[in-house]
Amino acid sequence: MNIEDLRLWCLEKAGVTESLPFGDDTLVFKVGGKMFLLANLDGPLWLNIKARPEHVIERLEQFSSVQPGYHMNKKHWFMVDPIALGDDKLLLKWIDESYQLVLSGLPVKTRKEITATTP
Repeated sequence: MNIEDLRLWCLEKAGVTESLPFGDDTLVFKVGGKMFLLANLDGPLWLNIKARPEHVIERLEQFSSVQPGYHMNKKHWFMVDPIALGDDKLLLKWIDESYQLVLSGLPVKTRKEITATTP
């Protein structure tokens, strides 16, 4: 998985925006103004992904390519090396789950506005 494929995957989702709020080396994807994925742009690709606390624990225990989220709440975020993970399908599933988790936590009005734009 490279950064361009990852970027396209995220931007296809309803209501997703991208920005560089932490500097030129960290690409952030948001839905409804809330982060669901961070990707470093400097050096090897690492991703910070949001997940339910029980999923964070499971992934940390199960995958050597997963670490606690860098500069994030380690209860809700994990960091993954996509190359070491070696499973793009699983990685995309985790990104989709992160997007859905954040979307489901948005106010109903915001959620309806975002999902109304889905083709």
